[in-house]
Amino acid sequence: MSLFQQLNDDVKAAMKSGDKTKLEVLRFSLASLNSAQKEKALKEPGATLTDDEVIANLQKEAKRRKEAIELFKQGNRNDLVEKEEKDLAIIAAYLPQLMSREEIEKVVIDLKAQGFTEFNTLMREAMKVMKGRADGKLVGEVVKANVG
Repeated sequence: MSLFQQLNDDVKAAMKSGDKTKLEVLRFSLASLNSAQKEKALKEPGATLTDDEVIANLQKEAKRRKEAIELFKQGNRNDLVEKEEKDLAIIAAYLPQLMSREEIEKVVIDLKAQGFTEFNTLMREAMKVMKGRADGKLVGEVVKANVG
């Protein structure tokens, strides 16, 4: 079953169980995914979103939630921080497990051994290898530490 279908099924389950928080978050995410689906269908009629595209879209949603949490913390809005953290936890359940710093360092060291020594090329290749399984900011720190 595709991730897109899984989200649709979970929306139905949330409706039946009365879980309003989960329902709200999943509907918002599905709205974004349906928009992306329509854009893709315009370019390639009959095309559907792949799991990688769904994950990329969900990662954008998660990033928005993280940024909102930081802003709400700065504004001392603990009620909204708590809500956004719950929303983020729901979205995170559909994302693949992120790589640890040690795993990222191992990939970067392997790429460096293959001849990628400049920051930009090393960063580009590292992100290709880790595609959605690592936080870009953390990868940048590891690459900077290994190049510098």
